[in-house]
Amino acid sequence: MAKDSSGGNKLIANNKKAYFDYFIEDKYEAGISLHGTEVKSMRMGKCSIKESYIQIINGEVFAINMNITPYEKGNIFNKDPLRPKKLLLHKSEINKLTGQLATKGYTLVPLQVYLKNGKMKMEIGLAKGKKNFDKRDSIAKKDQQREAAKEFKIRNLG
Repeated sequence: MAKDSSGGNKLIANNKKAYFDYFIEDKYEAGISLHGTEVKSMRMGKCSIKESYIQIINGEVFAINMNITPYEKGNIFNKDPLRPKKLLLHKSEINKLTGQLATKGYTLVPLQVYLKNGKMKMEIGLAKGKKNFDKRDSIAKKDQQREAAKEFKIRNLG
């Protein structure tokens, strides 16, 4: 697994599609409440957040559909891979998020999962959904950047 540039965090899972489907307004770092074999499995990089989403239930934040592959040597101690994982945030942050989610069009999406100082963390984003024409703009920008990089490379080689 690659080391993240910010302080040597080990990146476990990344959700690139979130940046394509949503405008990310704000980012929060949350701890993840896990059981023993889940931590071992995640340290091996066996985690997926592509299909997952964040929900606030009774004043607590949960990651729903976050898939952690069961640890091979975990036998009876393995938990359900898709069980809701509780995210650990301060009460003030949860209240702030609840207020912002009441605003039309906002949602919470998981952006990445990483290991920071021996603890599993998840970066979640307060996001607003993109319309199809916004996505086309994103694709056009990426194409322009790719073409510019290609031109630059050709110009500097020749």
